[in-house]
Amino acid sequence: MEQLKKYNAAFVEIVGVSEDQLQGLVYQATAGWDSVGHMQLMTQLEDVFGIALEMEDILEFSGYEKGIDIMRKYGVAL
Repeated sequence: MEQLKKYNAAFVEIVGVSEDQLQGLVYQATAGWDSVGHMQLMTQLEDVFGIALEMEDILEFSGYEKGIDIMRKYGVAL
């Protein structure tokens, strides 16, 4: 559960939404998750979890739930 808190905190900090807005959140659905915000979010997740996301996964990271699936590929259990 601690991992999920870190994941959620990255979204809250970078994208600028509250935790109750995370479910169903998709890329470019809010001003904070534009192309710049996307790269900031990816960098934050890499730093927090000590991983290096592959470009393909960065491009496919299209939503909150999709991101959870992608993070599992890197051994991050959310």
